[in-house]
Amino acid sequence: MHRRNILTALALGAGAAAVASKPAEAQTASGGSTFERIKSTGVLRVGAIVGQEPYFHKDLASGEWSGACISMAKDIASKLNARIEIVESTWGSQVLDLQGNKIDLAFAVNPTPERALVVDFTTPILVHSFMVITGKKFAKPETWQDLNKPEVKIAVDTGSTHELIARRYAPKATISSLKNRDEAILAVATGRADCNVSLTVLALTTLKKNPNLGGIALPRPVLTLPTNIALRADKDQFFARFLSIWADYNRSIGQTREWLLEGFAILGLTAADLPPEVQF
Repeated sequence: MHRRNILTALALGAGAAAVASKPAEAQTASGGSTFERIKSTGVLRVGAIVGQEPYFHKDLASGEWSGACISMAKDIASKLNARIEIVESTWGSQVLDLQGNKIDLAFAVNPTPERALVVDFTTPILVHSFMVITGKKFAKPETWQDLNKPEVKIAVDTGSTHELIARRYAPKATISSLKNRDEAILAVATGRADCNVSLTVLALTTLKKNPNLGGIALPRPVLTLPTNIALRADKDQFFARFLSIWADYNRSIGQTREWLLEGFAILGLTAADLPPEVQF
């Protein structure tokens, strides 16, 4: 596959390159916009990912979902007089799930030009930076160049922005593209990989849950990216405008921060544990 096509596939999610050429509007449910479908059915379908606190948490005993993005989804649904229906997804397949009309909203998605060709984005929920989670025997990198060596083994989740950053800033490293974040983190914890690239919010919770990891580092230059809500691209932009206003409003009054702190609290993390790179 041509290098540009590989990057497109990574930016969209595994396998997404095959549908990237289809007009975004074609992915919208026939018979009306996403907003019209939600209003007519009373159901807002939301993608959720197991074990990705503070965004998503699933109680394996009860099957109940919680976390910051679940709270956000419930609040959006309340404005629409709808209920939420949760559909399990992955970081690499959320965009495909939107295109395939399996879900209406995907939370905590990093916007890229490739993704913007096939889905719409709201304004940011928060802005944070890429960090590196290290194994216990691997020295914390001070720069991305410290990782850009063939002997450095980096584990990442396939189709994620984490993989894009690793391949862009450490192309000479030995990069293993694994099925999901859990597999990538396990590779680091067991010594099969030296480190994992992850956004700050996920890096903090991952370190909290995995005592076999070494620590986290913020390599220079600091790479910062917004985190947004993604939705299917409709010709009618009404729903996208509503969600952007919703995102801006809740961030400005501090409600988004409260939801995220509640999500962190599931793992025993408090505001004092958050580095200044996390903005919300």
